[in-house]
Amino acid sequence: MSDRSNSKPSIRTTIVQAGHFIDKETGAVIPAIQPSTTFARKEDYNLVGNYIYARNGSPTVTHAEGLLCELEEGFETRLFASGMGAASALIETLETGQRIAAPTIMYHGVKSWMLRQQTMRNVGLDLFDAADPASLARAIIPGKTAIVWIEPPANPTWVVIDIKAAADAAHAAGAILVVDSTCAPPVISKPLSLGADIVFHSATKYLNGHSDVTAGVLTARETSPRWESLKETQIGLGATLGSFEAYLLIRGLRTLFLRVEQASRNALALAKHFEKHPKLAGVLYPGLENHPQHKIAKKQMTGGFGGMLSILVKGDEAQTRRVAGRLKVFTPATSLGGVESLAEHRKSVEGPDSIVPGNLIRFSIGIEDAADLISDLEQALRFELGRMCGRPAGLQMSLDGVDWSP
Repeated sequence: MSDRSNSKPSIRTTIVQAGHFIDKETGAVIPAIQPSTTFARKEDYNLVGNYIYARNGSPTVTHAEGLLCELEEGFETRLFASGMGAASALIETLETGQRIAAPTIMYHGVKSWMLRQQTMRNVGLDLFDAADPASLARAIIPGKTAIVWIEPPANPTWVVIDIKAAADAAHAAGAILVVDSTCAPPVISKPLSLGADIVFHSATKYLNGHSDVTAGVLTARETSPRWESLKETQIGLGATLGSFEAYLLIRGLRTLFLRVEQASRNALALAKHFEKHPKLAGVLYPGLENHPQHKIAKKQMTGGFGGMLSILVKGDEAQTRRVAGRLKVFTPATSLGGVESLAEHRKSVEGPDSIVPGNLIRFSIGIEDAADLISDLEQALRFELGRMCGRPAGLQMSLDGVDWSP
């Protein structure tokens, strides 16, 4: 073992210890919640500290932002009241006539807001197939495209786009690259190191990890006029995170590495078990070697392949919904990234205009016993679609022995 006595602690240690926090007055090792919305001035009317009003920032929020910025290896981080608040504030920095290039399949909430900007503010949107680099190149219009938005892996089909190649294409056209890395948190992927300008997360998901906080986060690789405009927009819109939510986010971050690593192990175990299942038309997971972008995923997802996967049922939309409804260990609910496993018939959630296949079920794999999750999906498929294939002998041994590293 190497001697690290004089070296800086690893990022894993830093996050677990919340920045090696120790309260100077009490010795407490847990960061306190500072709920004050306003901050006093001295007799000369200078501020006592660095804060004036909670909408502009507060100590608990600053602490959380500092941890996230270090985790992403960025220049500066801003926390928002929700993921959509963060995405909307960034889109708000676009001027009339500027354009966004974004994937055809992506998180539908952000895509819907982008489409809304076309009619509200004449901000153009050019969609591309994330699996086709030529499609991305066609969608970027030099001098007009201001933001290229990608989502590797893409929700809910888990197509993986090459971040570095997308960054090069965006920069060549004078645009910035924004990476929605919600489903590949910084334990797994570091988009800024691959050339992205801004990385976005719905911090509601993996960063918090306990399904009890709504938050969003943006981290910049470096400052820029757009980044400074974003900060003004955030304050003007009032899209700031509260201190209580920031405290819960700090608490969740402390177990981020453990949670994401276990979810990745479980997801790979499920993907391998159901990869050739006779009742399924396919398993969509970038950790499988037969995934079309597995090599790209292996290159840029260096801490595992994440906890998100989808299955394609050999059946129609109604049968697929019934499979989802039959699950007992999985919870049928929207969202992802929590410690509990969730299942969702995505097309039902997105609505009749959704382009997601009707036979797709999206899974957010948690940190439970993987054998329980496998058995649950097996019984749902058996009940709705017929007799399941035999469960392999020694399942627990195969789960414990999974090599999930890239």
